[in-house]
Amino acid sequence: MSPDKLFIDSLLRSVHTAQIPAIGFGTGSALFGKDATDYVIQAIETGFSHLDTAQVYGNEESVGDAIRESGLSREELFVTTKYWTGPIQQATQESLDKLGLKYVDLYLIHQPRHVAHDFEGSWKELETAKELGLARSIGVSNFNIEQLQTIVKTAKIKPAVNQIQFHPYNYAEHKSLLEYSAKHGIVTEAYGSLSPLTKFPGGPVDAPVNAAAKRLGITANQVIFAWVKAKGAVIVTTSSRKGRLEEYLAVGDLPPLTEEEIEAIDQAGANGPPKAKVARRGAIACAAVLAIYTVVKFSMRMGCYASA
Repeated sequence: MSPDKLFIDSLLRSVHTAQIPAIGFGTGSALFGKDATDYVIQAIETGFSHLDTAQVYGNEESVGDAIRESGLSREELFVTTKYWTGPIQQATQESLDKLGLKYVDLYLIHQPRHVAHDFEGSWKELETAKELGLARSIGVSNFNIEQLQTIVKTAKIKPAVNQIQFHPYNYAEHKSLLEYSAKHGIVTEAYGSLSPLTKFPGGPVDAPVNAAAKRLGITANQVIFAWVKAKGAVIVTTSSRKGRLEEYLAVGDLPPLTEEEIEAIDQAGANGPPKAKVARRGAIACAAVLAIYTVVKFSMRMGCYASA
């Protein structure tokens, strides 16, 4: 049995007509706009069965290549992709064509701003995609409570998932969102969970994380993922290094954090990351968003994307 399967035994979510493994390999961030074939193959060989991509990542074709080269049956993999722009039904089919699949296990609205003109109508389009068998489950990404409420209020099929950036430094901000999602049976997927260690090192979270790591004889990365797991969220992560992927999957076999350790991380996270690093990261994030917008806008002009 693969490490991925061992992991999901203790956190297997019933999601519409699909079951979602509790840790997934993401192809955004460092793989954005790149050929992800070798990295996805490596992830699958390491034990990942949950693959997460998106229309805007520009690498759905290479993810599809990796799926075919893996030799695994379709039922052995859980594939997520996300809508970014264009008529929704057309975008859905285009993503499936690039992936070389007849259906995805999970189809998400990537950003609320792309459907803000008509939340309810856009969600109906996703419901249609599910009814047509193009997606086994449907959900959203980066939605706040108000946006999620707008969908839930009129949805015939509630979102299965809300994928958000989630880590100890924004837990207090997202606590009510997690509670609302749990109340309505919406699974929270977490990306960017290692930010306290990779983007904001030296902050208040380091101390309780390192203490837990020392007690358990594990890495700080594993403590963060154990914390995410304790919050009931599914993990979406990535790495180009096989050793890192093995480290992440091993979280499923580790003993849980104590309530005191979880509380200590919660409290440290509420103090926020180092302010100087937040300001610098904010400037970098703005530049990244502008770059993505420029690329997508250019692609639309060149006919790479259908106009909205």
